[in-house]
Amino acid sequence: MKQVGLFLVLGLMMAACTPTQATRGNMVDPDRMAELVPGISTRQNVLQTLGSPTTVAPFDDTIWYYIGQKTEQRGVLDPEVIEQKVVVVAFTPEGTVELVEPIDASQINVPIARRKTPTGGNEVTVMQQLMGNLGRFNRPADEAAR
Repeated sequence: MKQVGLFLVLGLMMAACTPTQATRGNMVDPDRMAELVPGISTRQNVLQTLGSPTTVAPFDDTIWYYIGQKTEQRGVLDPEVIEQKVVVVAFTPEGTVELVEPIDASQINVPIARRKTPTGGNEVTVMQQLMGNLGRFNRPADEAAR
């Protein structure tokens, strides 16, 4: 009987460590990319097929980028990037597709900021949280009136 309980507890602990996967951005499917034909497809076709671009080149609005990544998080550890895709779509000045090409994300030399946004408020320790309300009692309404 004790062994069953032990296995149950171990099983629950293992299930708690199951990784959580998340997809951020636009992970372009290769089949969708194949639907776009250079010289024939237009901006409207790209929008219908791939959706809105993640970003547009800052100095050239004829180049669109679709960026996506899959992350995996185990327990309370920081998420780890397990897959990243970048697809570039270039248009001619007339608005037809000139190029649809995946870029090897490992060759991109732009550093990705992984900082966390600071939040306002007080830095409170666990003990302060647990003991914070000790000694703080509201007076009964009849004593407050005196």
